[in-house]
Amino acid sequence: MNYNIEGEPLPVVICNLEANETMITEKGAMSWMTPNMKMETTSNGGIGKMFGRAFSGESMFQNRYTSMGGPGMIAFASCFPGCIRPFQIAPGQEIIAQKSAFLASTSGVELSVFFQKRIGAGFFGGEGFIMQRLSGNGLAFLEFDGHIKEYELAPGQQLVIDTGYLAAMTGSCQLEIQTVPGIKNVVFGGEGLFNTVVTGPGRVWLQSMPVSQLAGAIRPFIPTGNQTYKTGLSISRQSCFTLCTKFYGFIFYLCHTICSFVLP
Repeated sequence: MNYNIEGEPLPVVICNLEANETMITEKGAMSWMTPNMKMETTSNGGIGKMFGRAFSGESMFQNRYTSMGGPGMIAFASCFPGCIRPFQIAPGQEIIAQKSAFLASTSGVELSVFFQKRIGAGFFGGEGFIMQRLSGNGLAFLEFDGHIKEYELAPGQQLVIDTGYLAAMTGSCQLEIQTVPGIKNVVFGGEGLFNTVVTGPGRVWLQSMPVSQLAGAIRPFIPTGNQTYKTGLSISRQSCFTLCTKFYGFIFYLCHTICSFVLP
């Protein structure tokens, strides 16, 4: 199988398959294909893996496309402006990616759920408790938001990442959270309460425009039914939720700081 990625920042990967070669993808990812590509919807691993994929942000069922009777072609387009990156998966070379990053792969790649072992990283790291693990043997295509920057971390080397910017990392990396130092920095800095810290050895892929950041940037320009046109003020349930989240996060940070001084 050979492939070509075209069209960034609205990319599509075009895969040219040999006879009887198979591609696996999530539902709705196929954009166009030749008539000899046969589609089969499958659980691809039983009930356990079905629910695991659902928890990691993907659909419970997967589609298998096989080239019948000769070479075939199939294309998979990204659902968001950004980029598509190929990853060679092999034993000992697992990839941990953000939820919903998986686009397509060859039949030897296995998609499963990756649970954060650290409670703090799951709650406050921005990536959630559940990410995607790609293992097995084959080629996988992942879609990321915006531009991708790759870093190679040496053993013990760390990278501090803001919420949502971690796109993927190799399985050898460790993920944890770090509180922003200083109450003044937390209240007036505008960078939130926590950062994600990735420790090497391994590779890290960062994305320049997470969907959450884009949504936050355009939210003030979207009219809502909660607007008060006489005063020009707009208060929505989402705004209230955001304020409450920041307030309770600040309380958590304050308690964490006090305990760090009081407790040994």
